[in-house]
Amino acid sequence: MTSKYNPLVHRFANFVVAWTVLLFVAGALVTSNDAALSVPDWPKSFGTWFPTLSMLAGGAFFEHSHRVIAGILGVLVVIEVVLIWTKDDRRWLRWFGVIAIGGIVVQAILGGEVVRQLLHYWLPVLHACFGQIMFGALLGMAVFTSKWWMTDRPQLSDSGSPSIHAVTIANAEVIFLQVVLGAGFRHQEIPIWPHMVGALAVLGVVIWTAVVMRKRFGNSPEMTRARMLLHAIFGIQFLLGFGAYWSRLATVGAAQPMPVMIWLTVIHTVVGAILFAFSILIVLMVFRLVPRRGTVAAHEPRQVAV
Repeated sequence: MTSKYNPLVHRFANFVVAWTVLLFVAGALVTSNDAALSVPDWPKSFGTWFPTLSMLAGGAFFEHSHRVIAGILGVLVVIEVVLIWTKDDRRWLRWFGVIAIGGIVVQAILGGEVVRQLLHYWLPVLHACFGQIMFGALLGMAVFTSKWWMTDRPQLSDSGSPSIHAVTIANAEVIFLQVVLGAGFRHQEIPIWPHMVGALAVLGVVIWTAVVMRKRFGNSPEMTRARMLLHAIFGIQFLLGFGAYWSRLATVGAAQPMPVMIWLTVIHTVVGAILFAFSILIVLMVFRLVPRRGTVAAHEPRQVAV
């Protein structure tokens, strides 16, 4: 690694990731409160950029808050990319940041089309899923600017099959498919059962990934922490899924939406986003620590752990 670690850039990148989590909370509150289309126009709200509180009664407050937080995120990402261009000499990371800005623009347009097209054409699902992809990209920028990533690290040897790279990528792909199924159910495009089947598939791939990491890299503290956190996050998410579904069944006869259903669903949605992002983090960790087959390790042979 030739670039010098810059704590300002990394800390700001971490702040952007945290702000993105806040955006997920705001978006989940819109859906859980049935507040979609509470503001009928876009990009303005009720014909103005700064609506009064009296104009934001009911669900309009959640919808407009989501837009404001998203707009601030766009500004934060631009600032982050400017910092990378001025403080970091890695050309690929600079252009990765530019692509991230383009992704934010696309996500904003998708959000606008959700309103303009009145929630039709699977646009809410596409908007939700592309948001997860952007979360992964922003997390990647935080990782790439970290001291951990930019410091020489002992390389690990992988002789198993399939490779740990393939295993962790498959883990991330299955979790993302579950994100799609969850968004489809949440936006009433598909029934619940595909999402339930997907949860079992994620359970299987998470266990497989963790077992492979333990057997092949049991002596690596980084891999050990990663697999333990993967288990913990998925376990919490699995329980939250049961809780969110139970809350829907338990409040069928009550005036909707009920607070218990709202908050369980919001937390379940946000933790699901964190689980997917963590699966991306594991992929990045593996590619950083384990040389791919057919490539030469970047460090001296004495640093390779067998």
